[in-house]
Amino acid sequence: MTDPSHSQRPSHSHRIVTRSGCLFFVRPVLPTDEPALAEFFAHVAPEDLRFRFLTGLKTVGAERLAALTHVDHRQTENFIAFVDHESEIIASAMLACDADLKRGEVAISVRSDFRHDGVGWEMLEHVARHAEAMGVETLESIESRDNHAAIDLERDMGFTARAYPGDASLMLLERKLGQSAG
Repeated sequence: MTDPSHSQRPSHSHRIVTRSGCLFFVRPVLPTDEPALAEFFAHVAPEDLRFRFLTGLKTVGAERLAALTHVDHRQTENFIAFVDHESEIIASAMLACDADLKRGEVAISVRSDFRHDGVGWEMLEHVARHAEAMGVETLESIESRDNHAAIDLERDMGFTARAYPGDASLMLLERKLGQSAG
């Protein structure tokens, strides 16, 4: 029998160490993480917010926070990262899959003071491993053409880039899962 409260409890956290030696823990988000996620986004640079949400928003409002914390943990997952199990959030990585779980789109934000520690790379790899275990065949990311850091990182991880159909300001990056990251 399935425990109905299972979707409310985080699965155990994963310990991750970046190439630069930054240690952090990752777990799926819970609805109770909404205040911590709001605080996290207050520490994300305005340009990074624009890149993450592809809009000019200044703050992440209650409606978006609810969408990021009330996920189904099947077709949609949001992983959050902490430097200590339940301290401040340093990164968020959202995975949203199609109904058949064949394609998944990823979007990642990293707190400004952790942007150059390899956290984004490790969060993307964590999402890719999770998606692959789910049977997702293609991982996608939609990026602003101006987001050179994300585009370069994704290319280094085996993503291919092309123009986003219908919007010249965007790029579509795709990685076939089951293939190693460069």
